Amino acid sequence: MILVSVQPGQEVMSTLTDELQARGVANGAIVSLIGAVEGCAISTMELTGTGEVKDGTVHIHVVLGRQEDEAKAGHLHWGKVEHFFVNAYVMPL
Repeated sequence: MILVSVQPGQEVMSTLTDELQARGVANGAIVSLIGAVEGCAISTMELTGTGEVKDGTVHIHVVLGRQEDEAKAGHLHWGKVEHFFVNAYVMPL
């Protein structure tokens, strides 16, 4: 299991892609994501998800919770971490 931690000032998709490529992971399962983003393709805060790495491409499905009990789900295109973190747990294949 590999832990990739996205820190303040980093973007989720590009950080995961770069870190997994540097570790030689071309295929794998993204078992879990947990953390928070200040902005993303669907503009929300809390984040949890799963996904895969196939031929070096990161693909993530997320459920994001917003204030006032609202949730959004879909493909994560980008997510910017400003003050929190996002941890991705990846199982290489």
